Amino acid sequence: MLPWSTELAGRLDHEVIDSALLRDNPLGDPHQRPIWVYTPPGYDDSPQTRYPSVYVIQGYGGQVTMWANRTPYRQPFIETADAVFASGQAPGCIVVYVDAWSRYGGSQYVDSPGTGAYHSYLCDEVVPWVDARYRTIAAPASRAIAGKSSGGFGAMITPMLRPDLFGALATHAGDSLYEYCYLGEFAQAARYLREYDHDIFRWWEDFRSRVANTRPGDQTLGMVLGCSAAFSAAEDGTVQLPFDPRTGQLRPELWQRWLEWDPVRMVDRYADALRSLTAVWIDAGTKDEWFLDLGAEAFRAGLERVGVPADRVHFELFDATHMAIDYRYPLALAWLAQRLSR
Repeated sequence: MLPWSTELAGRLDHEVIDSALLRDNPLGDPHQRPIWVYTPPGYDDSPQTRYPSVYVIQGYGGQVTMWANRTPYRQPFIETADAVFASGQAPGCIVVYVDAWSRYGGSQYVDSPGTGAYHSYLCDEVVPWVDARYRTIAAPASRAIAGKSSGGFGAMITPMLRPDLFGALATHAGDSLYEYCYLGEFAQAARYLREYDHDIFRWWEDFRSRVANTRPGDQTLGMVLGCSAAFSAAEDGTVQLPFDPRTGQLRPELWQRWLEWDPVRMVDRYADALRSLTAVWIDAGTKDEWFLDLGAEAFRAGLERVGVPADRVHFELFDATHMAIDYRYPLALAWLAQRLSR
């Protein structure tokens, strides 16, 4: 395994999209966003050929350049995705690497007064931007979305909300079954907030004044702050925690707003959209720290309950935690590419 980058068989374009929807967003985050678009081998040699597209989205705290991160003895997804098509494992696809970072670490790919219109940005700006500039097949049966963790959550909910755009998905340990995924984090957060007089914004002020992620509660409190901004912000954008920061007790009305975004609980509301999907990849590690293997099981059971045909679903649990499962991404990419309409 070479420890440095290799030449791609396809082409990766580094572009910038100027978003009207993210302009003047509540957190003052950039409205000009990087977007990477990969075209497969042969794209430039066949100007009449159109291709399916797969949109890939990051987990919490992720931003688009992290797709190129290299870890010891592993290639980044940019290269393993390229290898899927260069090796002939699957027919060519356009792969779109989307950025939806916020200063809290992520947007959860939803529209919220606390963070901004990130769902609309993805669906109503990014997709048309790509279709206008690349030879995509602009139809749901030829367009998929994939991601891990919060990206896996985004990959589950986006086709439910917009079946007119996305007809397939892959979720790797996607956030789901919130009573197991999040409740433990709330209890930990309440303990960490004792040091900040039970005020998450006192922590945020401290966090921004020093090197990030150097104190034990940083990652937990960052996730709680960002997800609260996405799921339970007030109409004026004020972040509202779904639990009492002193006792950890749930605030039922706010917690209910989180539950309404649980993909497992969304299944029945969006059954028609789910039945319209042509391919669904679901996987997770059996030792996932946030019990997202149970969420994966519950999501698959929901698909079966509402009548999604079993031959459209790939479900797999494997021996792993939540971390270092990037080797799964090219497996799902190849599986989707073989099933997208051409």
